[in-house]
Amino acid sequence: MYYFFVYFYSCKTKLISLILFTMNIKDNHWLEDGKYTEVKCPKNQQPFGLNLPDTIIIHYTVGSTAKSSADYLARDDVKASAHLVIGRDGSIYQLVPFNIVAWHAGESSYGNRTGFNKYSIGIELDNAGSLTKTGNSFISSFGKAYPESEAVLAKHRNEQSERYWHTFTEVQIQTCFDICNALISKYNIKTILGHEEICPGRKTDPGPAFPLDKLRNDLLNDVRKDSDAQPTNGTVIASLLNIRQSPSASAPLQANPIPKNAAVTILEEKDGWLRVRTEIEGWVKKEFIQPIK
Repeated sequence: MYYFFVYFYSCKTKLISLILFTMNIKDNHWLEDGKYTEVKCPKNQQPFGLNLPDTIIIHYTVGSTAKSSADYLARDDVKASAHLVIGRDGSIYQLVPFNIVAWHAGESSYGNRTGFNKYSIGIELDNAGSLTKTGNSFISSFGKAYPESEAVLAKHRNEQSERYWHTFTEVQIQTCFDICNALISKYNIKTILGHEEICPGRKTDPGPAFPLDKLRNDLLNDVRKDSDAQPTNGTVIASLLNIRQSPSASAPLQANPIPKNAAVTILEEKDGWLRVRTEIEGWVKKEFIQPIK
């Protein structure tokens, strides 16, 4: 049994340390006994293909409790589901075994792939998502009020302006780290993505309150973003510049092309590509951006 430390910064840059404890997955593709509550979801029966799943998708529920969200996703008349729901107290609800496809990604694409249900394990975290400040309270889209201690002002990776988001608890985040570590050990997991990355413009989960970049950086050594680096600015020098979902000429377009002389914020460089932010984030060829000194 192995134990090791993971460190991450929250949106308020408070240093938090988490110890990852080994969590086992049984041969029947359920978590080990005593670690979860089963919520029966017989509507999902299709097995994954060969060498799949290889991806984990992180979501938030926008629900009032983990149990209510798990019960809703398990309903026969709901065309959505997930493998797991993690509560704010670290409780775990498993709906679907990890060798069976769940319906959590919907219409989705990233890199050269579309339809991520057939590639990925879906983990939902009990969280209200974006909040609206009203007086001293912060109101969810479903009308529930949260105290200031559960709200953080932050900018989403696909947005330009800051707004309020529901925080995740430390035990909830630790549980997610533990489960992802177990899934990586058991399956052919190569990638961890947010729903916001496979459905940009349509989905915003898990949002900026969740340490998504640190999760994949620490568990997969998949460095997508240097959270401590200061972004720089640049200007488009091509007449029209395609912005793509990943650093590849064959990757789907993220949005309409960026016009010449448009200002962009440069977030990351990889293999001759730049991840930039305009109205949304995406990848462009480095040669068509003139950095602003």
